[in-house]
Amino acid sequence: MTGLAANPVVSHCGECHCGAVRFEVRAPSSIMAYECNCSICAKSGYLHLLVAARDFTLLSGAQALQSYTFNTGVARHLFCGVCGVKSFYVPRSHPDGYSVNVRCLDPGTVRHLSIEAFDGANWEDAIDRLR
Repeated sequence: MTGLAANPVVSHCGECHCGAVRFEVRAPSSIMAYECNCSICAKSGYLHLLVAARDFTLLSGAQALQSYTFNTGVARHLFCGVCGVKSFYVPRSHPDGYSVNVRCLDPGTVRHLSIEAFDGANWEDAIDRLR
């Protein structure tokens, strides 16, 4: 139980750039995020925090969300139609959950951030690391 007390689950809030889309996610205060080198993540600078759907709540902005899919069409890339920022989406690796962009979290609740590389450019060979 000591490990749980050392890294408690907290509520992190976040938003897109303009604030039209706000969300809350329950996750540890010390976060391990993935930096993916696939074409879309590399171009957008996305840092992935993977969470179950039950740990994610959209607080506001559902009407502002736009969706983009490509390749297999499994991932639903959701971005703000006002400012264009993708603060979360439904990833191909976890279609029953969310990937939250750590860079969109409000300051104050993340105690520590560690980043691990993920070879999304070779997704089929690397995916077992995330499961």
